[in-house]
Amino acid sequence: MSTTQYLPEDELIEQALQALFKALGPVEATRFLTLPRPRRVESVQRHRQWQATLQQEPFFDRVFNPPPTP
Repeated sequence: MSTTQYLPEDELIEQALQALFKALGPVEATRFLTLPRPRRVESVQRHRQWQATLQQEPFFDRVFNPPPTP
């Protein structure tokens, strides 16, 4: 069995940035790196959103009456 050797983080970042800039060019690479990140929905709010779309009967059927395994 062979062992996997990982690059040090600074070298990994350097190589990734070089590949990104080579593939996209400086303008698009910079644009990609500065794209705004979507905010994470807080867990309770996310759970409430899920519950709002939940159909109770099919959900209970899946949870409490799972199909038999062959």
